[in-house]
Amino acid sequence: MGADINVDVLVIGAGPTGLGAAKRLNQLNGPSWLILDSNEKAGGLASTDVTPEGFLYDVGGHVIFSHYKYFDDCINEALPREDDWSTHQRISYVRYKGVWVPYPFQNNVSILPKEDQVKAMDGLIDAAMECRVANTKPQNFDEWILRMQGVGLADMFMRPYNYKVWAVPTTKMQCQWLGERVAAPDLKTVTKNVILNKVAGNWGPNATFRFPTRDGTGGIWIAVAETLPKGKKMFGKDNEVVKVEADKKVVTLKSGKTIGYGKLINTMAVDHLVEAMGNQELVKLSKGLFYSSTHVIGVGIRGARPERIGDKCWLYFPEDNCPFYRATIFSNYSEFNQPQADVKLPTIALANGSKPSSSDAKEGPYWSIMLEVSQSSMKPVDEENLLKDCIQGLINTEMVKPEDEIVSTYHRKFDHGYPTPSLEREGVLKELLPKLQDMDIYSRGRFGSWRYEVGNQDHSFMLGVEAADHIVTGSVELTLNYPDFVNTRQNNERRLAQTFAFGAASEAKSNGTNGTQELPTRERAASNVSATGGHSRKSSKQVK
Repeated sequence: MGADINVDVLVIGAGPTGLGAAKRLNQLNGPSWLILDSNEKAGGLASTDVTPEGFLYDVGGHVIFSHYKYFDDCINEALPREDDWSTHQRISYVRYKGVWVPYPFQNNVSILPKEDQVKAMDGLIDAAMECRVANTKPQNFDEWILRMQGVGLADMFMRPYNYKVWAVPTTKMQCQWLGERVAAPDLKTVTKNVILNKVAGNWGPNATFRFPTRDGTGGIWIAVAETLPKGKKMFGKDNEVVKVEADKKVVTLKSGKTIGYGKLINTMAVDHLVEAMGNQELVKLSKGLFYSSTHVIGVGIRGARPERIGDKCWLYFPEDNCPFYRATIFSNYSEFNQPQADVKLPTIALANGSKPSSSDAKEGPYWSIMLEVSQSSMKPVDEENLLKDCIQGLINTEMVKPEDEIVSTYHRKFDHGYPTPSLEREGVLKELLPKLQDMDIYSRGRFGSWRYEVGNQDHSFMLGVEAADHIVTGSVELTLNYPDFVNTRQNNERRLAQTFAFGAASEAKSNGTNGTQELPTRERAASNVSATGGHSRKSSKQVK
């Protein structure tokens, strides 16, 4: 008995990865395809929620910066007007001993108290001397930190902060994922800045970033989804995938409908995928993958943005005087991320927990803070009191004052928050992903392929694009297989030249070629490189 629907390529999940795959399949104008998602709207882990009071919160700290021209072209097509976007210079700090230290912490030792400057410089000098004679590579993230920054900075910032982020000690993480995500300090520059009492300039690929003017990050992906043919999208709770029969190449949905496929691009968490497959060998293998959960907390406050907040973007908190590791001043990203000043809202409570003097609704203006808290079996969280504890943490870190009026709160837990780059990860992925691909299942995305180093929105989108290209043209999946290559900031010629011709594959076929003449610059550049080669469900395993 055949399936209810049959397609050449089925895409599970309409987050950035699934939309990247669908976008590219639609441009190639070759195989038949369909995209599914159990949510009513596109976005996945890059969605945006709106509180009843009108405050917007992304489901995590998302901003737009890009390693790929194709990614830029697709989101600019979806949001083409100049006023669709705001461009920001990152203003970011680390809160340490009551002082705002400019990010990155390790480049701004000059801001620290004198005794901590001495500890940091001692460690940096020891690390530099060790690097000169070391003949082995660091075996884990903790060893990398000590090798690059020394014990002083490790104990002050890197160890406590990364534990708060990953909910696992740095000794249990590998270090191959780091790339451009962690700044390695230059000893001479740090020393000069300490002596001259100077602050280091902005660092990193997101020193300048874009943000949509309206509808938050989720608005980008809703707009991208709207560029796809309506008849090839199946969104809504009835379209949740409940079973994947890899041998029959059939997917069963919650509604009972079945879909047959030739190739499957999966973007749900790979541990959930293998559970849906019922493949006990792969389920057992996936138990070697670890993750942490993320709580996103939002606090809407009445009043003009205070001077102490200014134009800050996102802020880091390594100390234990607050449960959150990062705070984003979400109202600074767009004037439409909170209600307009003439909207009247009652005060829920003062920040110190006391009742307001009046329950009458009053006008604004308003501003907002978004907080992130990690959780795992190694780092438990008092979920029932987390919102209250976070607001107290905001007072402890002088982000808000006890008498500030809170008019809105938001709390949402994401079971799969961060895919942990654990020591075991590569061993699992090198076995699991090829086994799935042998079954014509391409598992891609933040949790689909479980590589955090290519887990930003641009990476995730391109993981889908490149999976589609591989299926149709056999081209190399650079982002999946060569994270360091796509993350190389000096590789600007490749990025600027990279583009995708609409309908390239179909044109090549009509010309009697195999399509190689029309391949994007990215694939041609990769010809000298050897290839190696959604849906929300309950978790199967957390970090242990």
